[in-house]
Formats: sequence, structure tokens, C-alpha cells
Amino acid sequence: MNVPVTPMLPFDLSAATKHLCSCDEVLAELVQNTAPFQAEMEAHQSPYEALLEAIAYQSISGKAAATIFGRVKALSANGGIPTPQEMLKLRTPALRKAGLSGAKVLAMKDVAKKTVEGVVPSMQDAEKMSDEELVKRLVSVRGVGAWTVEMFLIFRLGRPDVLPVHDLGVQKGWSVAYGKKHKPSPKELLAFGERWRPYRTVASWYMWRAFQRAGYAATNKIRPKKPKSKPQRNPNTTKRAKHKPARKKS
Repeated sequence: MNVPVTPMLPFDLSAATKHLCSCDEVLAELVQNTAPFQAEMEAHQSPYEALLEAIAYQSISGKAAATIFGRVKALSANGGIPTPQEMLKLRTPALRKAGLSGAKVLAMKDVAKKTVEGVVPSMQDAEKMSDEELVKRLVSVRGVGAWTVEMFLIFRLGRPDVLPVHDLGVQKGWSVAYGKKHKPSPKELLAFGERWRPYRTVASWYMWRAFQRAGYAATNKIRPKKPKSKPQRNPNTTKRAKHKPARKKS
């Protein structure tokens, strides 16, 4: 019987948690009172396959996405994820019938095209590239944004220092963990997360745990911070200042 192999993390988890606990008391509490970090890395997915699956799951429930992605895989000759060459040959009506939106069909075909062209790297090449290089390369693919690439970096490559500042779970988990009534802006979260370097992936994972532990009843109340209103100028003061008579020269 073949047993699935879970890839090893490419960093020292013990050192990461020790560092985070020493620099952040809130994280220390989360580490102590929640489940141990698990990246749940996919063992065999190539960047091409990971991006196709990510596109299928965008903006819909996981159950619906799994059903649709299963239909897409059924269109392949081997019943698995269609190869880039197969994806390029699949007709749009067949993919639409599987449940994909028109935008997702175009995105999947662009992933296939850029894989053939070498823009989307092989797994072997991806492992040699920096986070910044991979983000720059992969966001050039239609329908692939920074968040999708960040999830690939975390859950496929196991990179230790990824902070998905646009992720709603991370944002609201931060609000819960640090007792804030507002949701941080990406800029605010990025600045705050500097203390977590070089293990921002692990810190982000614990923000997700804080979000889950709080539950939707609590986290649904968290809203973006209201922008500060500018003080209104008194029009009478402005008018008087504008018509103030000039001083006579002595």
C-alpha cells in the first residue's frame, strides 16, 4: 500500500516558534494554547497544477470548487489534472460545462500557455528561486494575484517568511489576538509583522488559528478602521482672512 509522503519543512520549526515566543507575548500565548504549526504541504503538485487548483477554488466554496475541479480532471486522458498541452487543446464550452466561469477558463489556459513558454517554472526551478522572483514571475499569469502566489509559497514550498497581508483570516486573526476592534490595513499589518521576521509564515498561521478560535460571531463584527475625518475649516474665518485690509506703510 502506498502511503502519502508529507514533505519536510525547509526550516527549523522549533527555532521559529522559539524566536516568535521570545519577541511577541501574544504569539507565545497562541503557541502554548493552540495546535502545533502544520503547513499541510502538498507533496506532488507542480507549480502548474497548484495554480490550476487555486484558480478553480477562487471566490467559491471549497465543496463546490472540489466538484468543479473534479470535472475538469475528468476531461484529461488519464483522469488527473490536464497537462498544459491538454488544457490548451480543451475547448471552452467543455470547460464551461464543467462549471468554470469564462474568466477562470481564460486564466487556466494562460497558466498552461505560460507553463509551456517557461514563465511558470518547474518545481525544481521554483525551489531555487527567491520569494520575490516567484511572486514577480507568477503574478504575470492571468487570474493569479499575490495572494495565490503566497499560498503556493506557504503550502507547496514551505517558505518560512511569507506574510499574506491581504488575507482576511490573517487580518481578523490579528485583530482578535491583539484586542483590536478594527481590521488592519495591509500596510499596517506589514509594518507590524516586521517583528516576526524571518518566520512570518509561522506567525501568519497562528493568526489563522486565532481567527478560527474566535469564531464567526466575533470576527464578523471586525470592520476596517474608519479614516480620520479632516477638520472642517470655518468659512467665516477664511473669508475674514481673505478680505483683511492691508497694513499701511509707515
